[in-house]
Amino acid sequence: MDRFDRIPETALGWHRAGRGAALATVVETWGSAPRRVGAQLAVSGEGEIEGSVSGGCVEGAVVAEALEAIEDGAPRLLTFGVSDEDAFSVGLACGGTIRVLVEPVGAVISETLLEELVGHRLDRRPVAYVADLEGTRPGRLETGGHAERFRMDRSGVEDDGRTFVAVHNPPLRLVVVGAVHIAQALVPMARLVGYDPMLIDPREAFGSEARFPGERILNDWPDEAVAAVGLDTRTAVVLLTHDPKLDDPALAQALRSPAFYIGALGSTRTHAKRVARLTEAGFTEAEIARIHAPVGLDIGAAGPAEIAVSVLAEMTRVLRQGA
Repeated sequence: MDRFDRIPETALGWHRAGRGAALATVVETWGSAPRRVGAQLAVSGEGEIEGSVSGGCVEGAVVAEALEAIEDGAPRLLTFGVSDEDAFSVGLACGGTIRVLVEPVGAVISETLLEELVGHRLDRRPVAYVADLEGTRPGRLETGGHAERFRMDRSGVEDDGRTFVAVHNPPLRLVVVGAVHIAQALVPMARLVGYDPMLIDPREAFGSEARFPGERILNDWPDEAVAAVGLDTRTAVVLLTHDPKLDDPALAQALRSPAFYIGALGSTRTHAKRVARLTEAGFTEAEIARIHAPVGLDIGAAGPAEIAVSVLAEMTRVLRQGA
């Protein structure tokens, strides 16, 4: 399942079709907003829309401004004060302020830049679109820097008050090796948090549609499946089989990848044996230290569901705070 929104892609398609397009991006908002900073709305010159910049309380005004921006080729930085009554109608406790940057495609965001942005997204490469809120400098893409923003998925205005950084991170993925009871709890929990999970288990009796309805299941040998899937900086790998014949090949692939989290089920004694096998296979102490084992935070978890909670909590900690 692809959890990417399709807003930049849609805007590019409208522009290429000669229909005109603009991208509206939330740059600042109230604390309990239904849409985060960085949320986008694409508007075509024919009034079609995709995405959202609020719960509906400012969309109409943003669309009207976007149509004018497409017509005259100039950007807009819009500020809306939202009343308590309007905020309550879209599920907020109180009102506040929302600022939205509207940029017409072609005149402000070049077709070339938008194509490049879409290419980064397609290839699962984290990228930031950097815009000047004062409109005197052209927007640009940056793949370096902004480490904190990338780690936290946090778009926002820099300290200078005029530079806006919109983070475009690939969707989070979770690769689970071993379709065991813990996986039956972990997979749906991970999906709720925003991961696209997939299961790898060559044992079809374990990795079956009946046990994991609607999930992506690869009944292949783990190292082959992991290599086919590809692991990147937005992927977590969790090994749950307890069987070195299945875990170790996948673990070898994970340790050679930039996956942000690698966790393996097993006791301290089991992990010591795993470390010995990996050392013999040529992995360094630093590489082996990337493995979180026993997997999960030590919260005294009992039973598959609680272990799944501990694993997901540890994945979150590593993602947001680092290993």
